[in-house]
Amino acid sequence: MASQNTSDNGKMNVAIDGPAGAGKSTVARLVAEELGYIYVDTGAMYRAVSLHMIRENIPPDDMIQVLQEAQDLVIELQPDRGGQKVFCNGKDVTSAIRSREVTGIVSRYAQIEGLRTQLVNTQRQMALRKGVVMDGRDIGTTVLPDAEVKIFMTASVQERALRRFKELEPSDDLTLEQLERDIATRDKLDENREVSPLRCAEDAIVLDTTKMNIREVVDKIVSYCTMVRGESSL
Repeated sequence: MASQNTSDNGKMNVAIDGPAGAGKSTVARLVAEELGYIYVDTGAMYRAVSLHMIRENIPPDDMIQVLQEAQDLVIELQPDRGGQKVFCNGKDVTSAIRSREVTGIVSRYAQIEGLRTQLVNTQRQMALRKGVVMDGRDIGTTVLPDAEVKIFMTASVQERALRRFKELEPSDDLTLEQLERDIATRDKLDENREVSPLRCAEDAIVLDTTKMNIREVVDKIVSYCTMVRGESSL
């Protein structure tokens, strides 16, 4: 567990990390709703950048061009009844950033140090006033190392692939086996990248959700937050 210094308004920051397909975004959004906090989906920000670069035909290998193009990008996250809307330069890209093409390449863009620096600075600004639930792969270790609550969500590759498979549309034409391979590959990329690799913060609570449903995970995290908030008020 991280430090327990809540803000004057009694709010704190919650960092939720974990590998691809662990259900972080869904859980983080629900935890934020329960606590009355702001939800920040950092993965969506990297996906929005990746989608823009794909559309502009700028490959991740061309780091100079990626960084130049990213400087003028305006990425906005807006609360929505169904979760969260993502806008890139004023255009709604909420659905487009979840395509398999983006999923397959987002880790390569996320490895670019200058891009991560730019987005991390934006994410830290979002959390300055406290009361933020942020999910990603390096939130507790890099983005918000002083977050009062840190959770590392994980699950077996098979379970994560199955969850993704159930979310697919028939037109996606993907097999469960393909998803398992994709997720295992994504894990290796995230764990072995030079800049902010996926790892569990030393003071994070590890939560294996393989045999848990979403409601159980949300309740568990909210209970941790309530406990920390109670301890900090003593």
